[in-house]
Amino acid sequence: MTFTAIDFETATAFHPCSVGIVTVENGVIVDEFVSLIKPPNNVYSPFTIQVHGIYPRDTVNAKSFAQVFPEIQKRLQNRIVVAHNESFDRNVLTKSMALHNLEYADLNIAHRWECTVKIYKAKGLKPTKLSDCCRAMQITLNHHEALSDARACAKLYLMK
Repeated sequence: MTFTAIDFETATAFHPCSVGIVTVENGVIVDEFVSLIKPPNNVYSPFTIQVHGIYPRDTVNAKSFAQVFPEIQKRLQNRIVVAHNESFDRNVLTKSMALHNLEYADLNIAHRWECTVKIYKAKGLKPTKLSDCCRAMQITLNHHEALSDARACAKLYLMK
């Protein structure tokens, strides 16, 4: 199995404040990438801070999405992409790219990604939050930390 798992944490709506990416080649994790991302104007929703614990002070000197994008691009381009609740992460990526005049089509990836929520729901697991799936499959998780979430998603996909 060769694919890339991705997870975004957001500051507001679709504006990312962190990204975690795990690259899998032939069933083995071969690369991990994580970065904080400074959202536009470094603005956060109190709700999202409660979820992931990332504050404006953590990203005040972080790179913008456009500055982090080359790292994202080289890991996603021409790959099968996997996410837990893929529509959320895909929307974060596509909307952030559009905001920075970057073409999603240039990534040459599917319009819909592989989704571990759908996979585990189809297996009969309920509920299918990432933490629930990881508990059921005995995968270590530091939930809402982007790299941990991406790594857990990769492991779930490998166990499908």
